[in-house]
Amino acid sequence: MSASANIAKYLPLMAARQPVRPALKIPRGRTTSGDIDYLTLSFAELDAEVDAWACYLRTRGVNAGDRTLVMVRQGLPLIAAAFALFKIGAVPIVIDPGMGLKSFLGCVARSRPRVLLGIPFAQLVSRVARGSFHSVELRIKASGNPLSRMVSVRGAPNPESVPVERCSTDLAAVLFTSGSTGAPKGVCYEHGMFDAQIRLIRETYEIEPGEIDLPMLPIFALFNPALGMTTVVPEIDPSKPATVDPAKIVQAIQQERVTNSFGSPTLWDKIANHCVARGIALPSLKRVLCAGAPVPATLWKKSKRLLPNGRLHSPYGATESLPVSTISADEIDGDSIRGACVGKPVRGIDVKIIAITDAPITTLTDARELPPGEIGEIIVRGPVVTKMYDVLPEATAAAKIRNGSDEIWHRMGDCGYRDGNGRLWFCGRKAERIKTANTVYFTEPCEQVFRTVPGVMRCALIGLGKRGAEVPALVVQPAPKTSAAELRLIATALRERARQHPHTEEVKYYYFHPDFPVDVRHNAKIHRLALAKWASTAKAHEIP
Repeated sequence: MSASANIAKYLPLMAARQPVRPALKIPRGRTTSGDIDYLTLSFAELDAEVDAWACYLRTRGVNAGDRTLVMVRQGLPLIAAAFALFKIGAVPIVIDPGMGLKSFLGCVARSRPRVLLGIPFAQLVSRVARGSFHSVELRIKASGNPLSRMVSVRGAPNPESVPVERCSTDLAAVLFTSGSTGAPKGVCYEHGMFDAQIRLIRETYEIEPGEIDLPMLPIFALFNPALGMTTVVPEIDPSKPATVDPAKIVQAIQQERVTNSFGSPTLWDKIANHCVARGIALPSLKRVLCAGAPVPATLWKKSKRLLPNGRLHSPYGATESLPVSTISADEIDGDSIRGACVGKPVRGIDVKIIAITDAPITTLTDARELPPGEIGEIIVRGPVVTKMYDVLPEATAAAKIRNGSDEIWHRMGDCGYRDGNGRLWFCGRKAERIKTANTVYFTEPCEQVFRTVPGVMRCALIGLGKRGAEVPALVVQPAPKTSAAELRLIATALRERARQHPHTEEVKYYYFHPDFPVDVRHNAKIHRLALAKWASTAKAHEIP
């Protein structure tokens, strides 16, 4: 067994290579001149902080293999806690903070943590909801002061500098899905999978040590110490990402000369609109990675003005497998209504399109592969493809296909196709496809037809009635303060647009919803099934 399999190995390596380079910058207010005032830790200091946390956790009784529920703040607490747990061989469990209390408590109960590492509020929740935290034997408080943990153990002996030995197949972490089309599920990550992710991200996007990243999804900050990038913690509430102030994000990018950023299409569209309205460009950015939902054509176009020295990229994947493929603004066809092109698979990832079924597929021989151009279900395999869900054997059986004893294919839960050039196209979630008596409608190609109609902020294809005999309909989130008379005009314009394309001509019912339900993680994935339930009792504009 080799110590090199432990994902924690990367931080001491980077600390040795670039000890004084900033590893982490945490906003703590404004200077008298109005600049953002950052608490800065170098790579050597961050490595020492992780050592201190590892020593502290060991002295409190955390052992290798212990499942540890991490409920700390973004930035230093999250990065230090995760790497310290990796280092001692424990297994961090990370659950989205904004998925709702009921879902959160269900995830806690299923994941069975022995240890809770959390802020005081998390400790309180664990006492009140004892049933969900029944497996917790050890509660460890994570102070609100990010440096206090290091100070509290200064007198303690340093832990060994070499991480605990782990095999590439050893469980490294349990990360939860967003639950956008079902209940959130814990995804089991092995150390080798994290290692492969870091390698693929570095190679695919040509990321170099010394770059500066502003990650607008806290979990993505965990890659930065391994990639040698400085993490600039954004001024954003991770439980309410839609409330972000784009001016603060732009100020951080300009002040710190950020070269890389990850965020959802919703967040980056908000930032792009802010910049376009004020004539602002962001020349320091080499790349923006935008994922969580298809990037709208308008954002692809705006990105070329926003990023004079960089490009917008959209990696495709899921919590269970990331990255699968990627595409950049230079390659995109902004006028397409054939689905969202998500590019060619990254190196080492294989993709197949198979005939759609909602039933489990035991072996690959039971799946029928489809030819280029035909829409089916997307399945993938490769070193970043996870093998199972945590304590959910039925979900694992529904999502995984075996090909022999070792090879696992993951069913992405998405529909799409490969074109003649080998590029992958996303056509929508499998659970959200609409099945009528004679036709199957896929959300992305249909919604692309309607997104450019004036007055439409977002739109969602839904099905009315029983599965297999559904009637396609469209729900629209209009611009704020749209009058009833204007809504009627928009509905007429939508119907006229629908008649122009064979795959939308049957859409005759139009609903208007003031604020779409979306996922908390990206604020981009529309809960279409929830909208369909709402529409079942709402009044539609019916236009023959």
